[in-house]
Amino acid sequence: MPLHAGTHRPDDVDLRRHDVVRIYDVLLGYTECLVATDAALQRILDQPEFQKEMGTAELHHRLGRYAAEHERRRGLKDVSVLAAAYRHGVPIYTSSPGDSTIGLNIAAMELQGGRLRINPSIDVNETTALVLDAKRSGGKSAAVIWGGGSPKNFLLQTEPQIQEVLKIPDVGQDYYLQVTDARPDTGGLSGATPHEAVTWGKVDPDRLGDAVVCYCDTTLAMPLLTHYALARHARRPLRRLYDRRAELNDQLLRQFRRHNA
Repeated sequence: MPLHAGTHRPDDVDLRRHDVVRIYDVLLGYTECLVATDAALQRILDQPEFQKEMGTAELHHRLGRYAAEHERRRGLKDVSVLAAAYRHGVPIYTSSPGDSTIGLNIAAMELQGGRLRINPSIDVNETTALVLDAKRSGGKSAAVIWGGGSPKNFLLQTEPQIQEVLKIPDVGQDYYLQVTDARPDTGGLSGATPHEAVTWGKVDPDRLGDAVVCYCDTTLAMPLLTHYALARHARRPLRRLYDRRAELNDQLLRQFRRHNA
């Protein structure tokens, strides 16, 4: 759908009058883009494969297949994050699935008899299983955070879930990298430092010296660090973690039963 470069200081009342929606300095037509996207999404969500309970990783994987097919038909390359994740088996989780256009349309479909249900417990267990597997397989785990808000705690709470709730011995994330412009003294989670995270068991206290907080604009830091990673490291085999979800959940369940017999 068409998006337009604009300004972050327009006459918003005039934009509304002319059927234009604004995301900072990006402008899009209410009818030609927003409503049309809703209609396209509902046609997808109405398919039989979506008529069941699932977590957000499965939801995004299934949506990614449609996005990848759209790219193929239109001759497009690398325009959809969901399509790229689908092709590479990367699970994508949403910490607040109802807080989005997708969530609004799922709710609308439910009113029309749709049977798609997003179960957040599936996401909690799957993300926890991913972290536990990284530790138990001889590797290390890392949290890389751009910004903050709900996704930040959703990522970091995997370790308290392992240690505090499931009673499985562990010591927290091995590495912690956060880019944020939030201050910790305002009390918001986005400004919480790795030192604070240590008290919750989210970060290994012995690795605190390796934790980094960069107070910077994410749109500046992400391209720089991404380019650095691509320039310094050769391509590695895909891990395809999405395809291993059932296996990793079984491992999590075995560990839980072992330490809670």
